[in-house]
Amino acid sequence: MPFRLVFGDDDLMRCRFAVSPLWETQEAVRTLGRPDRHGYHPQWLRRIREAARGLDLAPLWLLMPLRGHSPDFLGPPPIGPTATFEEEIAGVRAADPVAAREDIALSLADTPGALESPRGRAWLADPERAVRELADLTEAAWHALVEPEWPRLRALLEADVSYHSRRLAEAGLEALLPELDRRLAWDGRTLTVDWHGEHARELGGQGLVLMPSVFSWPEVVSGFEEPWQPTVVYPARGLAGLWAESGGERGEALVRLLGRGRGAVLLALDEPATTTSLAHRLGLAPSSVSAHLGVLRAAGLLVSRRYGHQVLYERTPLGMALVGGGE
Repeated sequence: MPFRLVFGDDDLMRCRFAVSPLWETQEAVRTLGRPDRHGYHPQWLRRIREAARGLDLAPLWLLMPLRGHSPDFLGPPPIGPTATFEEEIAGVRAADPVAAREDIALSLADTPGALESPRGRAWLADPERAVRELADLTEAAWHALVEPEWPRLRALLEADVSYHSRRLAEAGLEALLPELDRRLAWDGRTLTVDWHGEHARELGGQGLVLMPSVFSWPEVVSGFEEPWQPTVVYPARGLAGLWAESGGERGEALVRLLGRGRGAVLLALDEPATTTSLAHRLGLAPSSVSAHLGVLRAAGLLVSRRYGHQVLYERTPLGMALVGGGE
């Protein structure tokens, strides 16, 4: 069933990319409750197994129907391209209780029996308490499930944004949208999402947020209602190597050739990344990573480019050939 987003003239100039730690937290919780998604993140599931045992995620799962509405106020479009979790969860806590009650009721109605359940009735009777409880649980989920891995996740998401921003500049919106995912189609005025609900919305000058996601994989998500900015969430590039650890005979050979620090940095750059994200991922001091990056760049194995206030590094064809062993 199609979901259609209709653009006006102003909307074409107001498309932006964003990354949301709050959204990833919501989808990490959803992934834990969806066995059909477990095959995409087995390493992550092993990493967070003990932390997850200390959480009661049933209240959040009650608002995550397999097909239907999830409350927009719990995972709204991000307020900026690099919003922090603290900024986003503050917005959840500040949600209007009247609007939140309506949002919760819509979601409960899509899960058989949820509206009549004790928890559902309690939320609808006291939406202020519901907002507080749900925000507290979401924050606990962030700290246990996502925050320890956020540098790695953020690096991948920011690399996706950087890549697709370049593609937008090179090829335009018409070419970009189908590249984000095969389920997106563009006819010059309308973006059609091959989705599980039929709906149409005019953007009305708000433009569109395009947001890569790790834990939404393999789904494309849209459907934010007014007053939220229209948003399309799509699977991020590079997920296949997200949880992989560099190693093996080829990795050891590269380390012997370049030295352990420089070899590890080159191996870690499956996707463009910043000095800080590499330092977090590799457990090295940022100053050491910066020095290694400088040597690798001078040798022609890396290039750097600026994205906003950040500098991203990526392999050159020579660097890719060296890592790939010439394959």
